[in-house]
Amino acid sequence: MHRVGSAGNTSGSTRARKEKRLTYVLNDADDTKHRAGINCLAYLKNSAPDNYDYLFTGSRDGTLKRWALRDGEASFSATFESHVDWVNDAILAGNTLVSCSSDTTLKTWNCLSDGVCTRTLRQHSDYVICLAAAEKNSNIVASGGLGGEVFIWDIDAALLPIAKTADSTEDDVSNGNTMQPMTSLRCGGTNNNISANNSQSRGYSPIAAKGHKESVYALAMNDSGTLLVSGGTEKVVRVWDPRTGSKNMKLRGHTDNIRALLLDSTGRYCLSGSSDSMIRLWDLGQQRCVHSYAVHTDSVWALASTPSFTHVYSGGRDLSVYLTDLSTRESVLLCTKEHPILQLALQDDMIWVATTDSALSAWPAEGRSPQKVFQRGGSFLAGNLSFSRARASLEGSAPVPVYKEPSITIPGIPGIIQHEILNNRRHVLTKDTAGSVKLWDVTRGIVTEDYGKISFEEKKEELFEMVSIPAWFTMDTRLGCLSVHLDTPQCFSAEMYAIDLNILGTPEDLKINLAQETLRGLFSYWLAKRRQKPGSQASSNGDSSIGKEASVKNAPHSRLEVDDGSENHMNVMLPAFEFSTVSPPSIITEGSQGGPWRKKITDLDGMEDEKDLPWWCIDCVLNGRLPPRENTKCSFYLHPFEGSSLPNVTQGKLSAPRILRIHKVINYVVEKLVLDKPVDAGSSDGTFGSGLSTGQSQLPPIGDGSLRSGLKSWPKLKPNLEILCNNQVLSPEMSLATVRTYIWKKPEDVILHYRLVQSR
Repeated sequence: MHRVGSAGNTSGSTRARKEKRLTYVLNDADDTKHRAGINCLAYLKNSAPDNYDYLFTGSRDGTLKRWALRDGEASFSATFESHVDWVNDAILAGNTLVSCSSDTTLKTWNCLSDGVCTRTLRQHSDYVICLAAAEKNSNIVASGGLGGEVFIWDIDAALLPIAKTADSTEDDVSNGNTMQPMTSLRCGGTNNNISANNSQSRGYSPIAAKGHKESVYALAMNDSGTLLVSGGTEKVVRVWDPRTGSKNMKLRGHTDNIRALLLDSTGRYCLSGSSDSMIRLWDLGQQRCVHSYAVHTDSVWALASTPSFTHVYSGGRDLSVYLTDLSTRESVLLCTKEHPILQLALQDDMIWVATTDSALSAWPAEGRSPQKVFQRGGSFLAGNLSFSRARASLEGSAPVPVYKEPSITIPGIPGIIQHEILNNRRHVLTKDTAGSVKLWDVTRGIVTEDYGKISFEEKKEELFEMVSIPAWFTMDTRLGCLSVHLDTPQCFSAEMYAIDLNILGTPEDLKINLAQETLRGLFSYWLAKRRQKPGSQASSNGDSSIGKEASVKNAPHSRLEVDDGSENHMNVMLPAFEFSTVSPPSIITEGSQGGPWRKKITDLDGMEDEKDLPWWCIDCVLNGRLPPRENTKCSFYLHPFEGSSLPNVTQGKLSAPRILRIHKVINYVVEKLVLDKPVDAGSSDGTFGSGLSTGQSQLPPIGDGSLRSGLKSWPKLKPNLEILCNNQVLSPEMSLATVRTYIWKKPEDVILHYRLVQSR
């Protein structure tokens, strides 16, 4: 834990502050498909100059994608990557795409660009769930979220250039005072200098519509931007004047959470969908519900209306999409899906259906002439009580869908839903929504084995290894893929010998720090581009001005503590830690002023510095320095086995690296016995280095094949020994850490015994 002076503290006391985390997100396929459920859809018709229609999708994988639509086909067009959590909603405000996320931000994008974020808007205190825009007043956008907050944004004003203020200084960061006023507006994206584009804007704050006491799930706005409706866990529809944020009225009738809202172009009529399975039509002029439609058998999560607002398409948790005539109450089951329906978007005579699956489909909808659907038969009259449809379903009179197959399908990639970090702390076993089981190498970001559809539990048992390596990373699959989290100094706790990583041409005793080499692999593209920049001070030996600043500012963390100095063996990326350029991982971290950001490692331009990246990452990659680490040693006692005629070769407690192999302990005892080396009776404690020692007597490295020359002259006298713990003979390849974890199993220091190999 880094100790920093408290802001405004003149007494000289310190407080703990957690260092910035670095996360990298792994991908095993191309970037043209979503990897998790699709939360939102936005449709753009006939965009000049190419005359394509475009569909924008936002996913639980944290990205948005643009699809070009023409002649009944959909093709991938671009990925918009900057959010660091689920994308919950997206709307179009003119040529600006606005998205919101569980990362508590709104982001703006040029919808026809190559995916560059133009601004990050920060005002919400919790997940941002929903957006609404005024079609004829494209600069007005409303946002709502789990914090019960509703904000109305003037996008044109929010996107004005930001002037850096004098009080936005490095002192705020260095003192740990990173809290910003709630009225601030910050920006971020994928431009060349992240920190510059993350600087704080104090010239604009949105209008707050205050009144919700609980979470807001749905918003809708009329075309002119003069009326806003909201709904959520309070089960009421609130009506606002978005120009002032003032409350107009409150409409009651639903008995559960309100999940979807629509307003007609004039703002007179409102449609609401709820977890009580009901759709309600409200007359805002009369301030009452004029119709209730019992169509679904479970929660209604999505609504889309025809342009004339005469018919509504609805979908939800019951996996079904219905079309309902609002005046005649006639309803028909349009299609069914295998997953709950999250969002609907009408495109002429097709309707796009987004679900909790990563795939997307468009179905015939006859949006211009919806009566054509009813002419196919199978319609029913929607009741006005929620139990009426549920009862009909239970009685076996459930309707048959009009359409069996979609017109267009955009496939997705099955998301990871289960994972297990193996004991070697490099491999992770995963299972996806399709049932496929794969083995990942997190130090290279690749799938090493695809086992297909087999038992996850059986494969996990099969891959079990009796090895003990510190947990140097944590992991989650919230985005449908593996997100690997690195926190200092814990991430630098795991080491392995180069020979165990199959790194050729290296000494047997060379120790590799897994996090250090993984960081070198992740930032190899950043480092290469940095060295190409004019005037860059990064030289071939890894020295840089950034590294020097970081090492000075954080001197207690910059000291390299190693047993033999082997961690700093080179300033190049090892092949065993090389990440793919075909499906490069993305990194997620937090800037000093602009909050979290996300980029592919191949998109880093070398200009990112300590304001954008954690200082400890820079110090590790550029200067090879690691922070002080704990628990890298293992203490133990070494005695002759009971009844053995062998003498005691050491006294007191010994200490050695956790990764030291038992065969090196054997070699140590052999040398002591063969050379008849006396024990330092005055020593009560000993330390093992690369070789083994006790007290002040240090032996040269043992285990690299070169024992002492004296030992070679007495080959016939060399005893054949074995090491035991808890009366169990240990494998020579077992490490001290493994012995402690799986054989000794006690909090006290390990006790080892040696004896001559017994005949078997």
